[in-house]
Amino acid sequence: MNVFVLYCTAVLIWGTTWIAISFQLGDVHPEVSLAYRFGLASIMLFGYCWVTRLNLKFSFSQHVRLFGIAISMFGFNYYLLYNGQQHLDSAMAAIAFSTLMVMNIVNGRIFLGTAISPREYGGAGLGLLGICTLFWPQLTGLTFNTDSLFGLGLCLAGTFIASLSNMLSVSNQKQKMPIVQSNAWAMGYGASTMALLAVFNDHPFPIDLPVNYWLAMGYLALFGSVIVFGIYLHLLGKIGANKTSYITIITPAVAVVISSIFEDFTFTTYTVSGLLLILAGNVTVLLKSKVKPVQSQARFTDEAKAV
Repeated sequence: MNVFVLYCTAVLIWGTTWIAISFQLGDVHPEVSLAYRFGLASIMLFGYCWVTRLNLKFSFSQHVRLFGIAISMFGFNYYLLYNGQQHLDSAMAAIAFSTLMVMNIVNGRIFLGTAISPREYGGAGLGLLGICTLFWPQLTGLTFNTDSLFGLGLCLAGTFIASLSNMLSVSNQKQKMPIVQSNAWAMGYGASTMALLAVFNDHPFPIDLPVNYWLAMGYLALFGSVIVFGIYLHLLGKIGANKTSYITIITPAVAVVISSIFEDFTFTTYTVSGLLLILAGNVTVLLKSKVKPVQSQARFTDEAKAV
């Protein structure tokens, strides 16, 4: 499928998951909801692999890599973000996660030896400026205290872990590890890790929950996990972590538009200006760059050669 179509699909799906996630917060602990979500997604993927007879065998070293993806992409990154948002305004949480693109640019240079073009710098800057403009009214009313700084630290830590998972995923694809089968195992490992964490914290696993919770869970498992992560990881291999991670900047803009339809969100000058800046940054970062990749001296690349 065309890269542009895949990119837009990922943006639209992740833009709608913000509403779905709101039904997951509350009485159910984050690690329990994450265990449900990625456990269900893993079952779906294993079922698909079984029906289509895809090879699910990996070496021990590859399973170690998949476990790394599990805890960084389908586990502790979400756990930290969910818990961090309980101490923060949603606007600041969105901005904290939007720094994924900047982290990917820096980590891509360090671990993968990826060249950084001026357009990517410019696009990232426009995107972050757009996010700040979009949520400016909420930010002006935000007061920083020990609790909010703690929440911000959790969100930034979760975002950094997510960035490391992107680097590892690119390395895995260089080893020709198939995305669908890899996600089946990794989501299963992630769900198991979150379930063990819930047991350790003595949190219950309730089943008798509102219909809205389970409908949202089904959407998050199928569309927000199985489909969108397959697309996202495919894009990582096709256009690189820098451009792919811009999805995390544009999805809050999509969420705002959806909120205006279903939650009576009112557009303001800040909203329109922020959306335009995000769109400009998106166009800038996706333009073809003349910068040639440098030879990687990355840690992950050297490891891949040794395996």
